[in-house]
Amino acid sequence: MLELTQNMWLGSGKVIGQSNGSNWQFEIAEVSSQSRVYKQYLHQFFREFMPITPLNGEFEVEIKIFLNPNFPQIDVDNVAKAVLDGLKGHVFVDDSQIMRLVVEKLYAECEKLEISVARRNT
Repeated sequence: MLELTQNMWLGSGKVIGQSNGSNWQFEIAEVSSQSRVYKQYLHQFFREFMPITPLNGEFEVEIKIFLNPNFPQIDVDNVAKAVLDGLKGHVFVDDSQIMRLVVEKLYAECEKLEISVARRNT
């Protein structure tokens, strides 16, 4: 996926994000076993910092879950569903538009989620 530049980030608090119109990147500065919080954080971010009209077409989504090795186990499918629900109605109309989804857990010093969304060339 296309990397965006570091100086275009919007937001504060738990979520920051950036877009160039066909690619989006988000970072959520918390990992939780209560995955519904991701949906809430993303909805709040879009309301406050990036009010956009959802697009039709096909999309690809990558979600990286960074965890401290001592963090309790979480299910990647629950995280993915909550993130997609948080993006739905903002970036894309419905998560049925997702043609490719990659979710990965990685070990790190601190917990966070990195989310990349790209419009697929059709």
